[in-house]
Amino acid sequence: MDYIIEAKNLSKSYGNLKAVNDISFKVKRGNLFAFLGLNGAGKSTTINILCSIIKKDLGDVFIDNLNIDSDNRLVKEKIGIVFQNSVLDEQLTVYQNLKSRASLYNLKKNEIIERINNLIKILELDDIKDRQYGNLSGGQKRKVDIARALIHNPKILFLDEPTTGLDPNTRNTVWNILHNLMDENGLTIFLTTHYMEEVLRANHVVILDGGVIAAEGSPDYLKDLYASDLLRIISKKNNEIESLLNKNKITFNFSKESYQINIKNSLEAFEIINLNPNLLSNFEVLKGNMDQVFLNVTGKKLVKTHD
Repeated sequence: MDYIIEAKNLSKSYGNLKAVNDISFKVKRGNLFAFLGLNGAGKSTTINILCSIIKKDLGDVFIDNLNIDSDNRLVKEKIGIVFQNSVLDEQLTVYQNLKSRASLYNLKKNEIIERINNLIKILELDDIKDRQYGNLSGGQKRKVDIARALIHNPKILFLDEPTTGLDPNTRNTVWNILHNLMDENGLTIFLTTHYMEEVLRANHVVILDGGVIAAEGSPDYLKDLYASDLLRIISKKNNEIESLLNKNKITFNFSKESYQINIKNSLEAFEIINLNPNLLSNFEVLKGNMDQVFLNVTGKKLVKTHD
């Protein structure tokens, strides 16, 4: 199996606080890998270790088969980072910011121009390339931030809460661009997010809780293991329905003009409906979701905060 990131027994403490506590994980090349967790779960601390921004206490990390301790300089050439808060100069134009960033790498003048023009095209920045960064909208800034992180053609893009504060349409635009980059360039993306629709896009999800890995797997695997589907029989209080359900030993709750029954899958829903199709004809099946997964794994609700 081709893994582009491998972390083994990673730990980081701040005094008595264990921010990251002996975690191990692998990221497949070309995949979208997501960290999910509350504020303080250890998401950003882990990313900062992987990107050599802070030092780990214990453990080993390999980026594209390079050790981050002994091959630090080479590792940095393989990664790009989009931080929660921008690091670009608000007084410079988009083009000037990208040119300034590109100058930090060992690139020839024609390479810099070619890469900037290519990113302007891919990220649809042509209309704003001569505008000051500080005058851009949130969505425009985020696309420029991504361009900045990709200027040196990294193999891995780290995204730390990349779409916080963006409206749904802009988030979709950003993600369409990112998925195109993954498909066309084989880019690997390492994501932290609190948006469940972004987690659903991931190939693999790690749920962090208190610095440890509480659960991991594909979204479908996690939903199958930790969430249940819900059958809603839409009706006002009805003695016939309750009698039928009780007779068949089906546990239910009544809330908001519907009978709610936890089920394993859609097949079980139809088995219940077929007990009396006329009586139970008004229904819907709600699939288990990642909110349920997170709650059942951690005992906590995911709220929109930064780590």
